[in-house]
Amino acid sequence: MNSSHLIEAFLEMMSAERGGAANTVASYRRDLADYAAFVDGRGARFATVDAEGVRLWLADLEKRGLAPASAARRLSAIRQFHQFLVSERIRADDPTGIIGGPKKRQHLPKILSEAEVERLIETAAADAGRAASKAARVRATRMHALMELLYATGLRVSELIALPASAARAGLTFLTVKGKGGHERLVPLNDKAHAAAAAYLAARTAAGHGESPWLFPADSESGHLTRQAFARELKSLAALAGIASAKVSPHVLRHAFASHLLQNGADLRVVQQLLGHADISTTQIYTHVLEDRLTALVTRHHPLAGTKGRKGLTRQAG
Repeated sequence: MNSSHLIEAFLEMMSAERGGAANTVASYRRDLADYAAFVDGRGARFATVDAEGVRLWLADLEKRGLAPASAARRLSAIRQFHQFLVSERIRADDPTGIIGGPKKRQHLPKILSEAEVERLIETAAADAGRAASKAARVRATRMHALMELLYATGLRVSELIALPASAARAGLTFLTVKGKGGHERLVPLNDKAHAAAAAYLAARTAAGHGESPWLFPADSESGHLTRQAFARELKSLAALAGIASAKVSPHVLRHAFASHLLQNGADLRVVQQLLGHADISTTQIYTHVLEDRLTALVTRHHPLAGTKGRKGLTRQAG
């Protein structure tokens, strides 16, 4: 089998046997195509490439400016691919088994303040309120609903744009969301988010738009709003709100959801569940927002944190 046939066989296995999401499979396809081009360019084959070949590919990724986190994700895809080749007896060994992953630089997520998020939502609401035509009202109420839902739930953008129309059903207090790996979780839905979604659905109906299984339908291959379209509209909203568009993205609003919950006393485990993180270590990147609160907590309550406590300790030591 040539490279493309092996890749297709692996992707079919990922989709059929492991239930890989469409976005995951598409990402693996891109990563494997890049790897195949490099291997073929060196005159090697998947059945014969060795550990040194994998290291050279990683070095090439670094030379091309790929971030360590992105290179680590690509290496993970290649590991799974080579494990598949071993399981199918196409080769006897896994050349990635002794390869260490690129060291990731720990970057703190960009965070919007509570005031900035509130300004974005208020701007979206005001834009919806002054929309003159039915078409303009549909677009504006959709943006307002997207903003309220994203900040209220912390959904991944892929989860948000693929919400079913039933998410605006009257009396709904929780959303059942299917996240990465097909895992389902319950996410609370507050009154403001529900009202914004219902207002958008009413505007859509009044404009004579047909029924759709999606809450945010669009003329796209998937049938619903795309991530790219939402990101562009969000940048426009940021400009309208007087916030630098470079600071704003759907993922930044997910960060804001998590950070603001922690700032206001939420438990880290609860935030982990709401975000749909399989491992709490992924959620712990947000603990930087707790530093000031924890410092103040220790200062107020630790017996030796204040001046009086330190003087008392000194006298006892004397």
